[in-house]
Amino acid sequence: MANDAWLVYGLGNPGREYESTRHNIGQMVVAELAGRIGAGLGRSRQRARVGTGRLGSGAVPGLPGPRVVLAVSTGYMNDSGGPLRRLMDFHSIPVERTIVVHDDVDLPFDTIRAKLGGGEGGHNGLRSISSVLGTRDYVRIRAGVGRPPGRQETADYVLRPFSKDERTVLPIFVSDLADAVELCIAEGLLTVQQRYHSR
Repeated sequence: MANDAWLVYGLGNPGREYESTRHNIGQMVVAELAGRIGAGLGRSRQRARVGTGRLGSGAVPGLPGPRVVLAVSTGYMNDSGGPLRRLMDFHSIPVERTIVVHDDVDLPFDTIRAKLGGGEGGHNGLRSISSVLGTRDYVRIRAGVGRPPGRQETADYVLRPFSKDERTVLPIFVSDLADAVELCIAEGLLTVQQRYHSR
């Protein structure tokens, strides 16, 4: 794999019982991107499901778009860092070309934010990644899922499916998040922030 490739890593948990939960929205975004480029997500030796291809159109008309590796871990959220590190090493992709897509309870539902670095906000997947990579300086596409109602524990909240009202918006939200990933790769983090942080 060429060094100009990007790695897009969607966080979540394995298994059918988790696939429609708030904690798995990162994996939903990777599935959306894979569908756009016709890439199946097959199991790999890096303890992940991986698909490769080219996103969208290139910066120069008539030329192919950027090469991407799309991946989700086959392990649990609190061990997200190990598979990511192995994928980066196997595909020779540096941290500056790595994008992590994840849920964020500190943002209202249907909110998109993008940033480089920062804290983990109690997110076990991000904590694992930062620990394994030895840096917090990777791009995050943050998908707002809202705060838990009442006194419900955050851990219980993110492991539950989206509400009926949220599910009506969810396909558009996931599509918008995938658009944000593509825009980040094509035009950079600042462009994503300018487009989505004011919506």
